[in-house]
Amino acid sequence: MDTARLQALIDWMVDGARSAATPSRMMAEACERLMQAGVPLWRVGVFLQTLHPEVFGRGFLWRPGAEVVINTVDFGFRQTPEFRQSPISIVFEEGREFRADPRAAASDAYPILVDLREEGATDYLALPIAFLDGEVHASSWTTKQPGGFTPAEADAIRSLIPALSRYIEIVGLQRVASMLLDTYVGNSAGERILAGQIRRGHTETMHAAIWLSDLRGFTALSDRLPPEMVVDILNQYFDCQVAEIREHGGEVLKFMGDGLLAVFPIAAEGGDPAEVCARVLDAARAARAKVAALEYRSGETVERFRFGLALHVGPLLYGNIGGGNRLDFTCIGPAVNLAARLEKIAAKLKRTVVASEAFAHACRKSDTDLWTDLGAFPIAGFAAEQRVFGLCEESD
Repeated sequence: MDTARLQALIDWMVDGARSAATPSRMMAEACERLMQAGVPLWRVGVFLQTLHPEVFGRGFLWRPGAEVVINTVDFGFRQTPEFRQSPISIVFEEGREFRADPRAAASDAYPILVDLREEGATDYLALPIAFLDGEVHASSWTTKQPGGFTPAEADAIRSLIPALSRYIEIVGLQRVASMLLDTYVGNSAGERILAGQIRRGHTETMHAAIWLSDLRGFTALSDRLPPEMVVDILNQYFDCQVAEIREHGGEVLKFMGDGLLAVFPIAAEGGDPAEVCARVLDAARAARAKVAALEYRSGETVERFRFGLALHVGPLLYGNIGGGNRLDFTCIGPAVNLAARLEKIAAKLKRTVVASEAFAHACRKSDTDLWTDLGAFPIAGFAAEQRVFGLCEESD
């Protein structure tokens, strides 16, 4: 065992593994350096729970000469036989080391050890990765060396765990912060916040297409159905829009009850409003079709849904607004106000998708026949009447 190389590896990890640009690269380099120190690794896995609304955990798997493989599992994974019958479940739930010889009869109780035995593994060591807050994650270390790991080799792996735990915890916290900001305020806003734009009044002007939608009959729906059912309906309803908004380059800024506010930024210089509006229009038509197809069974009744969507394009102020130390990263301005007023007009006219004159005129010439001029309407707060356009092929 080359103790000098082992200590250099530990020091490198404590210092943040600076030569590794990504966690995957860190894992590969750490395993390679551990082998150079004299530990005969064949397979190494790191398994982490994540704070994510859709993903329960992530697994990183390294083998010599291959790229690190990353897998994700959903929240149902912890109840599957694959997890319950794995040594990793012991590490997660009991926070203790597990070691076994895959060739031994006792290993038959663990399908993963049977698989590793068939591949020639001779030793399996699973170790907890403990965070400072008490959270426990897991790692597994496997060799094909005859006789398995020697006591010195197993101790070398154990000596690496504290530094590995701190590295994973720090990187994990950074990832969680980024992911949570992305989840709750949007990707663009999250990037700005992490970059230091956290002071009240720190704003910038953005030229964007604006999407503002509302579920029709939501008040009556909320009065008629149990709150838990209403929440489930809202989640399914928002699913009809959010996927399309993000796929077409938009960012959801806010959910307001049954309302949704999103923006599709237009680059300050060289941006093509027609191209952006075309993407917004594609997203609007796809969302309209999804909402129209949405059904929800409530007892003997099948609920069907309609929504209203207003589209506008113009300048807005984007940034930190709020009181004291409670801020919101959002957008304001006459353009946002106009979109909100247009959505109310859509309800009065029993239309699903309406647009301002600015949006309709910004669309590609090939899309102009998709719009019907609905006339000019007085808009509260605006001196002049605003011309409103409705998207053709309305089903209502």
